[in-house]
Amino acid sequence: MPHENRSAGRGPLLGTWDVVVVGGGGSGLAAAVTAAGEGASVVCLEKNPYLGGTTSIAVGSLTAARTSLQKMAGIEDDFDEHVEDMLLFRPEDRNRANLEIQQVLAREAANTLDWLQTLGVQFAGPFPEPPNRVPRMHNVIPSAKAYIAALQRKALSLGVTIYTGIAVESLLANDSGRVTGIRVVRDGEAQDVQARRGVILAAGDYSNSHELKRLSVDEEVANVEGINPTATGDGHKMGMELGAEAKNMDLMLGPQIRFVPPPRKPFGQLLPANPTFAKLAAGVLKILPQSFIHWYAKSLLVTWQAPELTLFESGAALVNQEGNRFVDETGSRRELAIPAQTDKVATILFDGRIAEKFSEWPNFISTAPDIAYAYVKDYRARRPDLYHESATISGLARLLQVDAANLQSAIDELNKAEDEGSADAFGRTDFAGGLRKPPYYALGHAKAWIVHADGGLNVNTDCQILRDDGTIIEGLYGAGSNAQSGMILWGHGLHIAWAFTSGRIAGRSAAEADAID
Repeated sequence: MPHENRSAGRGPLLGTWDVVVVGGGGSGLAAAVTAAGEGASVVCLEKNPYLGGTTSIAVGSLTAARTSLQKMAGIEDDFDEHVEDMLLFRPEDRNRANLEIQQVLAREAANTLDWLQTLGVQFAGPFPEPPNRVPRMHNVIPSAKAYIAALQRKALSLGVTIYTGIAVESLLANDSGRVTGIRVVRDGEAQDVQARRGVILAAGDYSNSHELKRLSVDEEVANVEGINPTATGDGHKMGMELGAEAKNMDLMLGPQIRFVPPPRKPFGQLLPANPTFAKLAAGVLKILPQSFIHWYAKSLLVTWQAPELTLFESGAALVNQEGNRFVDETGSRRELAIPAQTDKVATILFDGRIAEKFSEWPNFISTAPDIAYAYVKDYRARRPDLYHESATISGLARLLQVDAANLQSAIDELNKAEDEGSADAFGRTDFAGGLRKPPYYALGHAKAWIVHADGGLNVNTDCQILRDDGTIIEGLYGAGSNAQSGMILWGHGLHIAWAFTSGRIAGRSAAEADAID
């Protein structure tokens, strides 16, 4: 719920607080709730007109080991094995991982899940996700907005003051380098807010910051938009200005092709997030057949997940708003070429042969591993805004509102290259049979996004932010992406687990710190 630049708690913005939290997403709210629960006076500032951050648009799974739900299901687990399995998602980067902090996540995530349950958050699961050796993925009910609703309620009950629509401009520090507060811009005027015990940076990732991305990746990748337009790396920038060490800033999930969001909120996002409903829904899930759980999971698949790249390996093509192909769909530039097209969008084109192939296991359009698989029919039923089908190429062109001659030429040239066994104009050599069998299909629009930028400020086990030389920046703490600290979090549910776990650690550490006069 927007706060319209008003306090949702008590007390003035200007003045002095024990703990100041920068960011009102999952990690920031977890930090604010924890610090307030320790008796600290807390103010939480969010630059957007609403709380939630990237957490509120996530699927919302939380992956953890040795949880109460695992025990209820008779699953035995091990923290060290969880760390090993985390790194299997990105084995080429295992030598870059901050194993000390990765261990903190493995050992504390189950406590975090229990803590969220005490706040009224409900979970289904655990579900398997290879290469995890046992089921560890817990899915929130009914959606990730339940996290934000529960944390906001708890924060207000503890007297946390929440402001939205106020951007934090910089950190304040004294002559010894200790952080003493923040500077905000309010109504066009710079104002200072003092922190007696600490400032917690919980401002999200930098997937939509061209400035930060270009420091570590090619300009072409840096130009790709972040899926969350407000993830501009504000916390990273403020910490780095004071000498904080940034680790693994070149690691990003993306560019990745994902379908554009539906014109209306999906079913799960419309469900109430209050604890009473969530508890009722969780109880109902326990007695419903697995087929219903898979049905619900599919509603997430066709909304949030990326199309499988095996579509292109099977012969699918990409066309732009003019009906033209523009890239080798099987090559390395596939995602990078989409942002250069009109409106930065593309459409996936395929024929009846491919549609038949992607109508049953083991070929699917999108998936959440071992939960559910979405096929062509699922997109027909659940994403009519994306799904287009026609017996003719000219008919498909009308549905897509693209030039019919261009679309016909695109398919003819692709098929000709297939027939001749030669490369096409874009260097593609494998067409897997071409596009020849009616009816013809299209899924789109799709865009290329940076889904998450995985670099973060370096922290110790108390989530105190560290300088390049390893010394502590006194009075400064990090949570979520601002404290990712070189961890490799490539599987489902790990970023969410770290957001809440690090928020709890940072909130407790800041609340227990010695106060300055």
